[in-house]
Amino acid sequence: MTITKDDIAPKFVNGVAVEMTEEEKQARVDEWNAWESKSGERKLEQVKKIRLQKLIETDYLALSDVVLSDAWKDKRKSWRDIPQDFTTESQYDLLLARDSDGKLTHSVWSKP
Repeated sequence: MTITKDDIAPKFVNGVAVEMTEEEKQARVDEWNAWESKSGERKLEQVKKIRLQKLIETDYLALSDVVLSDAWKDKRKSWRDIPQDFTTESQYDLLLARDSDGKLTHSVWSKP
């Protein structure tokens, strides 16, 4: 969500509302909009952290003394392929969606 100077609330100094100068308002707008423009990057980082955790949780399946099933090979490959298979912020939103219990809902996260 992009904001404008009209959206900026006064700053508080020692508990007293003080109106900001136009330059201060513009600086706040620029700061907010720069942060907001990186929303997709922040979501991708969250997705990558979840992916890494899923891979770590299943690393024991890929040890040399364990026979990894094709289903698990495919699942782990799908997790590794997430960055190239999901490239938009709306896709990241789907990957990060959770149910009322806090569990990830996208099928890519399910275990075989």
